[in-house]
Amino acid sequence: MAKIAISLPDEVLESIERECKARGETRSEFFRKAVEAFLRREREREAEEQYIRGYQLYPETAEEIALAEAIEREQDKAK
Repeated sequence: MAKIAISLPDEVLESIERECKARGETRSEFFRKAVEAFLRREREREAEEQYIRGYQLYPETAEEIALAEAIEREQDKAK
């Protein structure tokens, strides 16, 4: 595991300290969880953008849409 040093405004550090105390975790745990959550959201955002680009490059055909609608109608009937 690597150690890093960062600079933060005093008011931000004070907020972090309060949050850590309320959660019962160390600053290291707090920052690790925050960075992991940020990276996870970034990966999800990138995957969503790729998904959208894929549909823009290769939109559904009329036949695919009709098939999906037919399947949905059948599923609705089965309920």
